[in-house]
Amino acid sequence: MALVLAAGSLWSLMGLGLRQIEAASVWQILFWRSVGMVPVLFAFIWWRSGGRPFAAIRKVGLAGVIGGCGLVFAFAGAIYAIQTTTIANAVFLFTASPFVAAILGWIILGERVGRWTWVAIGLAVIGMYLMVREGLAMGELAGNIAALLSAVGFGAFSVALRWGKVGQMLPVSMLGGVFSVLVAGLVLTASGEPIVVSGWDIGVSLGIGAVILALGMVMYTLGSKVIPAAELTLLSLIEVLLAPMWVFAFLGETASAATFVGGGVLLAAVVLNAVMGARAQMAQTLPDGGLANRARPVNE
Repeated sequence: MALVLAAGSLWSLMGLGLRQIEAASVWQILFWRSVGMVPVLFAFIWWRSGGRPFAAIRKVGLAGVIGGCGLVFAFAGAIYAIQTTTIANAVFLFTASPFVAAILGWIILGERVGRWTWVAIGLAVIGMYLMVREGLAMGELAGNIAALLSAVGFGAFSVALRWGKVGQMLPVSMLGGVFSVLVAGLVLTASGEPIVVSGWDIGVSLGIGAVILALGMVMYTLGSKVIPAAELTLLSLIEVLLAPMWVFAFLGETASAATFVGGGVLLAAVVLNAVMGARAQMAQTLPDGGLANRARPVNE
């Protein structure tokens, strides 16, 4: 739990870090941030695999490649969103990813979506509507849409892991970083933008990738081994709660009441989904003859 909380706390600094970028574009930031992230993840995979990192990477297969592609959208959308809308708007909308994963899993994998998950999805839609509507009035609609696309990308990443029954997340995340370097490099070359930017922007981007993103992924992976998914969802909310506080404390950036109302509804949906998921897990793990069986008629 301490590792997962530390990972979420570290990730909550992402917006504050990106606010330090002076002139680099989305694709330039994505390129250098991924350059910083990939070596750290590769080193950890090397250590965890006993010196056989490429064998561990090959194990993820096609599902891992698709998941890595989903992360390209997640990474690029997140950077654009943080640059064009408030941190509060962006991080609240990022929390839609579990519901995107649930819907994609239902459509693509045929996974059953529980009644309470549908209720939570309905609440999440209301919360997102309140926030996106406000963005339209404030001229931040593009940033809000980018945040939602980032959530879709991360949802696709999650579904790909389940589709391929990928046990290790870090090789897929590293592939996402490699693909991000390639895609960002191609986009910059095709558009005539330089890959090399100021030393400050490169240094900040490398630091975000190597420290905030990569080390957070390592801690999250280690912690997630022994924590149920429902609890992980709740613990990861520390990122959403802390991110607006950092930019308010250090940069004086705040958000409107509508953002926090919509974000509160969205957070309530995530908490509801996690709590009901935890209850379902507890019911499934009760031994035969336990309270779960005594609470219902025998003929049921």
